[in-house]
Amino acid sequence: MASNTMSENTARSLRGEGYYANTPELDAARRRCEEACLRFNDARNTTRRQRVEMWRELVGDTTPMPAEAPTPEEDEALFPNDGHVRPPIYMDYGTNVKLGKGAFINCGCTIIDTCLVTIGDRTLFAPNVSLYSGTHPLDPEVRDGLRGPEMGGEIHIEEDCWLGGNVTVLPGVRIGKGSTVGAGSVVTKDVAPYTIVAGNPARKIRDAPRHTNLAETSGAKAALDRDGQGIRGGV
Repeated sequence: MASNTMSENTARSLRGEGYYANTPELDAARRRCEEACLRFNDARNTTRRQRVEMWRELVGDTTPMPAEAPTPEEDEALFPNDGHVRPPIYMDYGTNVKLGKGAFINCGCTIIDTCLVTIGDRTLFAPNVSLYSGTHPLDPEVRDGLRGPEMGGEIHIEEDCWLGGNVTVLPGVRIGKGSTVGAGSVVTKDVAPYTIVAGNPARKIRDAPRHTNLAETSGAKAALDRDGQGIRGGV
């Protein structure tokens, strides 16, 4: 929602302060995002370039696209740092979402990006992860259906995290780097780096293992080498 003429109401929404969502300015921003989501979700048989281009449009990333390479394989290699997102995905504004290098979002993700939502490098989402940076007053008279004020809190998921299927993250939460959130968890407060949490509300189960060298000890890497196949950057 970046704009040189941003209203105070919209600026308040980005700061997580009380604001009104159903104004012409914010209605227009949500319609733009809805249309961009539809184009992204409905696209079929697209190249890596086309998916990256549609994603950048969705989140308002104006980074220039590189010139097209001679072959499809060479062209795909031009986008090693762009994240990978499987449709469908749903967002309110899109422009408040920042996706890190090599991050992966599986299908069915919902991001209520009232406030800034950041997803760190190499972080992985299983299907149906929901990030809710917006919230409503608890007082029903103030809430007043769609007519009352709303508020929010930024969500930050740091690098190298893994969120299992159907995880929900609530406003104002930071998930520290290298952490894992078990499937079905509801994260209501910050998660320390290199921690495994699960449950509703999510609680610490144990520290994340480090430096296990599992690729070699499990035999997975040796099998890949025997097959003579390389590892692609994503889907």
